[in-house]
Amino acid sequence: MSFLGDLGSIIMTPLYYLTSVILSGFHAVFGTVFGYDSGAAWALSIIGLTMTIRAALIPLFVKQIKSSRNMQMLQPKLKELRTKYGHDRERFAQEQMKLFKDSGTNPLASCMPLLLQMPIFIALFRLIDQAAKGNVRGVLTEKQVESLANATLFGAKISDTFTGAETTNVRVLAAVLVIAMTATTFLTQRQLMTKNMPPDAMTGQYAQQQKMLLYILPVVFAVGGIAFPIGVLLYWTTSNLWTMCQQFYVIRNNPAPGTPAFKAKELRDQEKRARRGEPEPQAETGTPGTATAVVEPPQQPRRQQPKKQSREQRRKNQPPRPPQGKPKPDESGGSAAAGGS
Repeated sequence: MSFLGDLGSIIMTPLYYLTSVILSGFHAVFGTVFGYDSGAAWALSIIGLTMTIRAALIPLFVKQIKSSRNMQMLQPKLKELRTKYGHDRERFAQEQMKLFKDSGTNPLASCMPLLLQMPIFIALFRLIDQAAKGNVRGVLTEKQVESLANATLFGAKISDTFTGAETTNVRVLAAVLVIAMTATTFLTQRQLMTKNMPPDAMTGQYAQQQKMLLYILPVVFAVGGIAFPIGVLLYWTTSNLWTMCQQFYVIRNNPAPGTPAFKAKELRDQEKRARRGEPEPQAETGTPGTATAVVEPPQQPRRQQPKKQSREQRRKNQPPRPPQGKPKPDESGGSAAAGGS
């Protein structure tokens, strides 16, 4: 156990310093406005910490969106592989990994932002929890620790938890934040599934896993949230709101083909072109606005060259010529060229 404790300390100590540096930096700014010991200053500092961490994770979030989209688009092919190699798990795993490699898809990339946030989440949890006990972590001074432990927001201390609450204000505020954290976790996942997943991807194994996470994760956070300090609940709720806004922007402006968000974007583009008076691009099927490929004008048919024929065949195919000779006499027996008597 001593080895595991030392290993955990080695991993978490740099995160304590990182978290405390950002937190104390924002507190130095907001403390001058709202007061050094103000709960609003510490709450805004936690929000500033959240936004800083999430801004640093934007490149990973972009990779997460791309990986999630690729996984959605690969569902029909994965279904074919499962039908073809379902009896041979080893062969199916090989073909699946080959498909992921060829398409540049990493199934684990969709979990990277969440996994990388968890150490920060734990560090902040321990930072506030230890501050409530009077212990110093990271670069926080004893004065800052005392201020953080006693700072109140709406009548509740930032270091209080729902399970350890002694007043109604703490229970109410903690319960509201737990509900907000749970609801935003659910809505964030549901937003991705309902807006940016094609119909084919809603029936595969990946979709079933997403549906399970849609209901399991909020329950996990709701059960664990009652033991989180109010400051940590504030951090996680802010992080979820950031994810919702960031995800909304990406889905709205760069949706996956064949999804409800993609159709909504096409309608918006059509309305913009109509306001500007621009012509609608013609699709291959002739339906305006459904694709960017323009139908090419039909080409003139080529003149068919006559087949080669022999001289005898050409003579047979020629129409008969009228006979040439003297003009026939008329009915009166006279010549057509003769005059009177």
